[in-house]
Amino acid sequence: MRTLSWYGDDFTGSTDALQALAPFLDAVLFLGRPDATAFAPFQDYEAFGLAGATRSESPEAMELHLPEDLAWLRGLNAAACHYKICSTFDSSPTVGSIGRAIEIGHRIFGGRFVPLVVGAPPLRRYTFFGHLFAAAAGGVIHRIDRHPAMSRHAVTPMREADLRLHLREQTTLPVDLHDAAAPDDRYAAGATGAVLIDVFDDATLRRAGRLLWDQDRQPFLVGSSGIEYALLAHWDRPCRAVPALAPADRVVVLSGSCSPNTQCQIAHAGANGFRLIPIDPLDGAGDNAAVQFALDALSGPGSGVVLYSSETRIETLDTTGRRALGERSGRLLARVLDASAVRRAIVCGGDTSSHAGSQLGIDALTFLTHLAPGAPLCQAWSRAPRRHGLEIVFKGGQVGGDNFFTLTKGDRST
Repeated sequence: MRTLSWYGDDFTGSTDALQALAPFLDAVLFLGRPDATAFAPFQDYEAFGLAGATRSESPEAMELHLPEDLAWLRGLNAAACHYKICSTFDSSPTVGSIGRAIEIGHRIFGGRFVPLVVGAPPLRRYTFFGHLFAAAAGGVIHRIDRHPAMSRHAVTPMREADLRLHLREQTTLPVDLHDAAAPDDRYAAGATGAVLIDVFDDATLRRAGRLLWDQDRQPFLVGSSGIEYALLAHWDRPCRAVPALAPADRVVVLSGSCSPNTQCQIAHAGANGFRLIPIDPLDGAGDNAAVQFALDALSGPGSGVVLYSSETRIETLDTTGRRALGERSGRLLARVLDASAVRRAIVCGGDTSSHAGSQLGIDALTFLTHLAPGAPLCQAWSRAPRRHGLEIVFKGGQVGGDNFFTLTKGDRST
């Protein structure tokens, strides 16, 4: 039985859902709509994802391809389809509109209403009476409009914690709330738009899974990986054994994130043996030198490099410029991988992951092991021999501790 399909609005969120599902059922994430050859190894799987980049697109751009992507997922005949968004809900009427995605999905899949789950306790994201709270660096929980990073996001700053008010700026559909105090038998009574379900602990997570699956199942769901965690809590499936992280001889990191959390990770890596190599966001003239610096640094065993964009200059780019930078960075990473034969890589940043990942010639990803919540190590499937079997992480800027980059080498001592 094909149980679930999902569309990720960026590559990092797509692998977040994969990480939640894979220890419990056979799941695969495609990095583009697959042809028959790419799909064949996975035709008997139970869950199928499709990674996209709508988080960084305008509503008009979303209308150009999202309907076709969702129609392909609908054709898989899974019991439900999940439009996967970031658990910080960062979006706006002009960029990454979750409201427009709800409208398109509702149009493609039908159904009476669209359930919305954003809280994901395993990621330390919580919704309480419709308001979103999230952990920041150091583990402190903030209301999302006071979060030190998300309230200042370079493209989609979160200035409203009540997700109903935030979402109503993006859609004309009604947005209702099934709050923590509402009885289950009143779930979505008379609803015709989106219905946000409060999730802030294990009990409300399991309750959300029950509401999504049993009471009034709808074919199209929207939310963070809280959707997967809620369904798995309700299904109560046994967890498979997950292999331990194997050491890597060499690691290359590509980062385009402006997050303070990422800056701490870069600094920690630099203090623990990684070579830090800046990439100019506005000028590709130095890319050849950056590649050569990386190859020199990767010439010995136990080495690692971080190729990163300047935080202050990347914020001057518009959406088109960020896409161009991401794609250029992906081509740069491909050159380093090809010339060095490094077999483990990390791509950091939501927009960067989506745009850079599209340049790597990867058909699909399957789960290998956990590194941090929301950032699994994955195995690449590709018809290009140099990419097949590559171990790769696509991670958001807010994810992981200071030692994340060094941790990916398999060394937990740093």
